[in-house]
Amino acid sequence: MRVAQKFAGYSLADADSLRKAMGKKIREAMEKERERFVTGMVENGYDRSLGTEVFSTISQFADYAFNKSHSYGYGLIAYQTAFLKVNYPMQYMSALLTSVKKDKDKPAVYLNECRMMGIDVVVPDVNRAQMNYFPELGSDDENGNIVFGLSAIRNVGEGLVRLLLEEREANGVFESFYDFCERVDMQVLNRRAIEALIKGGAFDGLGHKRQGLLGVFERIVEQVVSRRRERDMGVMTLFDAPAESEAVFDEKIEIPEVEFEKSQRLAYEKEMLGRYISDHPLGGYEHVLRRKCNFTSSSGDNAEEGKVVVAGGVVTDLQKKWTRRGELMASFTLEDLEGTVEVIIFTKVMAEIGHKVIEDEPILLTGRIDKRDDNVKLICLDISQLETDSNSPLESLEIRVPSTGVTGKHLEQLSGILKGHHGDCDVYLHLGDKKIWLGPEFRVEPHSGLLGEIRVLLGAESIR
Repeated sequence: MRVAQKFAGYSLADADSLRKAMGKKIREAMEKERERFVTGMVENGYDRSLGTEVFSTISQFADYAFNKSHSYGYGLIAYQTAFLKVNYPMQYMSALLTSVKKDKDKPAVYLNECRMMGIDVVVPDVNRAQMNYFPELGSDDENGNIVFGLSAIRNVGEGLVRLLLEEREANGVFESFYDFCERVDMQVLNRRAIEALIKGGAFDGLGHKRQGLLGVFERIVEQVVSRRRERDMGVMTLFDAPAESEAVFDEKIEIPEVEFEKSQRLAYEKEMLGRYISDHPLGGYEHVLRRKCNFTSSSGDNAEEGKVVVAGGVVTDLQKKWTRRGELMASFTLEDLEGTVEVIIFTKVMAEIGHKVIEDEPILLTGRIDKRDDNVKLICLDISQLETDSNSPLESLEIRVPSTGVTGKHLEQLSGILKGHHGDCDVYLHLGDKKIWLGPEFRVEPHSGLLGEIRVLLGAESIR
């Protein structure tokens, strides 16, 4: 606004209109202002070329402009969060996950960040979990994991979790599912909540298989609730022993030792927890995805409209529908390790590859970027099955940088060597106890010439 006033002769009101056009990215209004701005600078004695240059500078700045107070606030928060992430990674990521526990998309991004940081996030556990995500630290405050928060499970509200935690704190951990049913407040024993806890893995730590427990839990709860009500009413059965303080189950219902297939177990887990936790259908495909894909859900905002890309992920929320002409089309959500993106399959492509679209199956998808309606979507062009690249002789190249004798100049030379041998193999750099992936721009074609150059530069023991 000040530049528009001083250089181009704008009034304060007109300068504010220019600010609004820039702030809201109204390109049509900006173009109208361009000639006025340049003419105003010429009238104030400046060259037209300078007017064009100044307006161009202002336009570029407006794409992401903050005033000083915003910049200071963002800078301070960025420093604080970076400090916490480096020095208290598990506590920080626990708090970050808790802050988005009701969000649909953000947790997947942060869970992937935990994977990249080497932090395990485990399923909720009735004996370990807290209300929210909780860092379970190891002996050296570095090893350990993050336990999924009980209140983040679908159909399990904070009120029920509070009752569960109060019982556990007062009388110790639960020894079995029967013990759990005997001790918790009967409000906790509603069918939807218990089913959600089972599907989410909350009873895994008690030694019960999810499929087995899911098949008999209603009968067990009914049996326990009936006995508790009789006991509260002062009714004694022939099998009760007066000297015993705990209820005796002479006809305990056996919990079968059967478990779901991995795909079904993960599907239930995602249904109740909102995301895959104990495992991921894409587990083991990471190297393949990095080599073959040039698009991820998190890169969508920067994608170019109409560009054809390759993406990998799991098919979820599949919906098929018939057009008025009687032709089949479909839409689904493609979930990768970083988030989700919507995919649309039009009738012609659906007729060719529709049989390849299967719920909860990992796929490779070729699609065209569609950014209409301010939402990034993929228009499907082709689909293939995602398979591990078992024929690849070398999935990654690991370079260990010696702790002494290596300067910044050596690293610059290493960068040039790697860029001179571009290929499909990922490169990891070991600096002390840290392992760093160098990204897609440093993928190489490994061969004796490249490996020899690296050994000459960094020493004979630098290649793994």
